[in-house]
Amino acid sequence: MESSSCGICHGDMRRRGEAVFTAECDHQFHFSCISGSVARGRIACPLCHTRWREFPSFRGKDAPAPAGASVAQPFFRPVEPRVFDDDEPLVRAPRRLGERKRVGAASVASDGGSPVALATHCEHSAVARDVSREDFAVLVHARAPSGGGAAAAAAEAPRAPLDLVTVLDVSGSMVGNKLVLLKQAMGFVIDNLGPGDRLCVISFSSGSSRLMRLTRMTDGGKAHAKRAVESLSARGGTNIGAALHKAAKVLDERLYRNAVESVILLSDGQDTYTVPARGGYDRDANYDALVPPSFVRTEDGGRSPPVHTFGFGKDHDAAAMHTIAEVTGGTFSFIENEAAIQDGFAQCIGGLLSVAVQELRLDVACVDTGVRVTAIKSGNYKSHIDEDGRAATVHVGELYADEERSFLLFVIVPRAEAWDDATRLVEVSCSYRDMETGRTTSVAGDEEAVVDRPSRAEAGVAERSVEVDRELVRVEAIDDIALARAAAERGAYAEAAEILRSRQRAVARSAAARAGDAMCAALSGELREMRARVADRRQYELSGRAYVLAGLSSHAQQRATSRQMSGELRRSPLPTGITVSYVTPAMLDMLDRSRRSRELTRP
Repeated sequence: MESSSCGICHGDMRRRGEAVFTAECDHQFHFSCISGSVARGRIACPLCHTRWREFPSFRGKDAPAPAGASVAQPFFRPVEPRVFDDDEPLVRAPRRLGERKRVGAASVASDGGSPVALATHCEHSAVARDVSREDFAVLVHARAPSGGGAAAAAAEAPRAPLDLVTVLDVSGSMVGNKLVLLKQAMGFVIDNLGPGDRLCVISFSSGSSRLMRLTRMTDGGKAHAKRAVESLSARGGTNIGAALHKAAKVLDERLYRNAVESVILLSDGQDTYTVPARGGYDRDANYDALVPPSFVRTEDGGRSPPVHTFGFGKDHDAAAMHTIAEVTGGTFSFIENEAAIQDGFAQCIGGLLSVAVQELRLDVACVDTGVRVTAIKSGNYKSHIDEDGRAATVHVGELYADEERSFLLFVIVPRAEAWDDATRLVEVSCSYRDMETGRTTSVAGDEEAVVDRPSRAEAGVAERSVEVDRELVRVEAIDDIALARAAAERGAYAEAAEILRSRQRAVARSAAARAGDAMCAALSGELREMRARVADRRQYELSGRAYVLAGLSSHAQQRATSRQMSGELRRSPLPTGITVSYVTPAMLDMLDRSRRSRELTRP
């Protein structure tokens, strides 16, 4: 609730020099007006008569608190300006948002660090000369430069600074231990941001509040942020839409911008304002309405802030959280074990604090005559094939240090002439914004994808690529996970479980799995876990939907999300709630920090 006038004197809340006190009931007062009332032992709201549990201290250190009340560290929630152009300037010379296009039009860099590494792998090493293939698979692989381990995630190490907006659910269902765990997790996030990073905290229940402007995480900024987080109290409904639109307003209206921007959204409930509930899961719900237009990822992979969503506990709206992440290019994590929220946040910021590449675009060009691209398996990444099939593009966007992306192309391999010993299929290049230099960099692949063309008599059994086989296994598994989810949503739980069982067996029979491939082993365990969670309606609605959607989010983005496997199935050495897929060294480093910080605070 926002008011332009004080609840006691009815004067303007924007009066210069006046501190503002926002009570637990959301009513606002000039600090000078409310202080006298509280000093006389009146700890109920003068307007709605709600009895307050916490309020800022204004007395000397020896003055007693009113009976039945606890005194929090002083935090005065500022009145929100009409325009959020009050963000704290950056460490370096400030750059205005209006200068973005001019700065982004830098020339090709030649003096940056390690480039993005490109590679291609053909499904088979050879195709007989007199044979054509309509669906020959070529794997395109890209790997971001290394982040250098733990030092790269440290605040003092050179890296791209971050503008982070955390959007935190403080509705009535967050009362008690949930809110305590959230505050601890936010304290960890604050501790691991550097002085060049900026943080804004937004809380929401029935409405939304900006607790602090985008503030640099200096020692003073961190202390202020921790006071803001400690001031949180749980009450009211759940208005995710209003909170996300406020987060968009913060990022859209800021005067300055750091190189990396992101939003973290945590909720344990269902939005009952923007998307009215009809009781349970609603397949017709317009969850897109929750997402502000400026957060929607563009067709060309252009820069927009990804929203990384965290479903907290078993009562959140997994479909809404998954949609928000999918539309914005973020990830959806399922925090089933509420105690794992700090690890979930740690993994997320481990990635955000190690961004190495932005605006990555992969370009594929066919080489020999007759070769054409017919399809691309690119998950959630936008791809385009030219009308004649002779060129294709995949818009990848942002990569964390050491992150990898794999995409399957399906190409036509024509018959070869009698004198042709090989067919050159495709060549791959990429362009991206290097975070070390800030410049646009172009990289050409070292080698073309080439397939040998022996005679039929000489062909024999062509060698099959392990890399292509592994990616085919992953892509086919994702397709079946989506089919199983669709079956479960229409109530066909036995069918969903059988789809996952059959796919698990297919993974085990694959050449990559028989060769001991770690990804296939992890995928098999994931399919087994999903099968158990879609077995019946109760299990699916309790945790299955969220677990399956978090898995789809991870695989579609090829980026780590937090999911908790059952104790008897879990074999990962990572902290509780973390699966091994796509985890980078920087994420592992931050997870280790999270573990050590918990050990230090354990009683």
